[in-house]
Amino acid sequence: MLMPKRVKYRKSHRGRRKGKAYRGSTVSFGDFAIKALDAGWITSRQIEACRIAITRTMKRDGKVWIRIFPDKPVSKKPLETRMGKGKGNPEFWVAVVKPGRILFEVSGVSKEIAERAFQLASHKLPIKTKMAIRPDYEN
Repeated sequence: MLMPKRVKYRKSHRGRRKGKAYRGSTVSFGDFAIKALDAGWITSRQIEACRIAITRTMKRDGKVWIRIFPDKPVSKKPLETRMGKGKGNPEFWVAVVKPGRILFEVSGVSKEIAERAFQLASHKLPIKTKMAIRPDYEN
């Protein structure tokens, strides 16, 4: 699972998910990409599930780039605990995703295989996505 080696603060605020992604919104490394259409949190487990789905569909041909990283800790209080007594301990890590953000990129495979891989990966994600193609891509 992805998580930071160390962080400045153990616990963080929840924050607001507003606006569009301007950074990380273009296909930079591969030929095809999966792009977020909604805002949301993507957990490290969901990122790993998508990576496995993509690599298995591509039969380990080509190359995969993960363009998001879970660097935000999400804390949770234990079950059946009364209110108060401070904030809960960090349980898992999430990547904050805004609309327009590129999540995964692939190269070295055909467009049909990439479409199928991204379709399977999108089922593992809690947000709507679409496939993006590099502007200067030629068959």
